[in-house]
Amino acid sequence: MASTSSKKENVRVMFNSIAKRYDFLNHFLSLGIDKLWRKKLVKLLIINNPQIILDVATGTGDLAIEVSLKSKANIIGIDIAEEMIEIGKNKIKAKKLEHQIKLQVADSENIPFETAIFDAAMVSFGVRNFETLEKGLSEMHRVLKSGAMIAVLEFSKPKKFPVKNLYMFYFRHILPTLGRIISGDKAAYTYLPESVRQFPDGQQFIEILNKIGFKETTEKRLSFGIASIYTGIKI
Repeated sequence: MASTSSKKENVRVMFNSIAKRYDFLNHFLSLGIDKLWRKKLVKLLIINNPQIILDVATGTGDLAIEVSLKSKANIIGIDIAEEMIEIGKNKIKAKKLEHQIKLQVADSENIPFETAIFDAAMVSFGVRNFETLEKGLSEMHRVLKSGAMIAVLEFSKPKKFPVKNLYMFYFRHILPTLGRIISGDKAAYTYLPESVRQFPDGQQFIEILNKIGFKETTEKRLSFGIASIYTGIKI
């Protein structure tokens, strides 16, 4: 990614540029496993029957739609990429879910809602794109009610041979090549493995959640450590 502007602006431009092929690429490059991961997050999130949920870095709304299949909660999704939001709105309209899901353009590090109004907050494959990770997580903490859950689905780095080696080869060589061919955007799929490499996964991320003020924090590793679901409770 270019360094002449902020990470936030680079991310916005990048995701706008691949918005039309984003859903296809997500499912194709993950062999469809991302759908199963989202289902696992939703199962954890709806345990306490939240009535209003914030979906941060919603993208085209896949996670919000998945929640709507299992819960009657009202869901508000935010994202900085305008094109992603527009595609998400069209998907929601096609599924006749406008009464349950609302999407809007907004910054995850400056969430435009009052303090303590959401029963849960979630984000899938988005926190590593925050310009300032702690600021984004602090904003999510701020808008949650006491006792509310945060659930974060994000890529991890497998630790054991041979999964670690196969994963890194795929992320460094196969994924950027396929992503570039299909999307026409080389930067987007070069950025992905680099952002995963730099992300403080595992215990490091748990410690950040604890620092922000979340309690009862957990990590559930998925598919041999390729991804993880993190949860925490605002006390």
